[in-house]
Amino acid sequence: MSEVGKYRRGVGVMLLNDARQVWVGRRIDNTDEAWQMPQGGIDEGEQPWATALRELEEETGIPPHLVERVADCPERLKYELPEELKPKLWGGKWQGQEQDWYLCRFLGRDSDVNIATAHPEFCEWKWVAAQRLPDLIVPFKRDMYRRLLAEFAGHL
Repeated sequence: MSEVGKYRRGVGVMLLNDARQVWVGRRIDNTDEAWQMPQGGIDEGEQPWATALRELEEETGIPPHLVERVADCPERLKYELPEELKPKLWGGKWQGQEQDWYLCRFLGRDSDVNIATAHPEFCEWKWVAAQRLPDLIVPFKRDMYRRLLAEFAGHL
């Protein structure tokens, strides 16, 4: 299998409020106290930015008109799944994800967030200081989150 074929193509969104705090959600399917930023896979024929807007709306209820694109991570970032998760996620097809990341500004109000979506992924959400992100995410994504903080530091 080629290197490219080992990783699921996806996107992620670092969404900032007016106080420069980052939106995170606690996944429904994780028993750990793990929080993450919105992210998801790119569908066949879909462009990364369109995917980011779709995933953000699907996971948070926030419509595209309440999001302003501020910056793009200059390269795709990868994470590797732990060995015990590889056969359980995505039918064992991929060993991790390779993602395009976008820094966005939230133009709405907290009342515009609705995680009770058609296919909910989060059981709760909150705004956090960006520097806390690596401590909140599952361990195998920490390096990626640190890299995002470095890439977007000028905006945080």
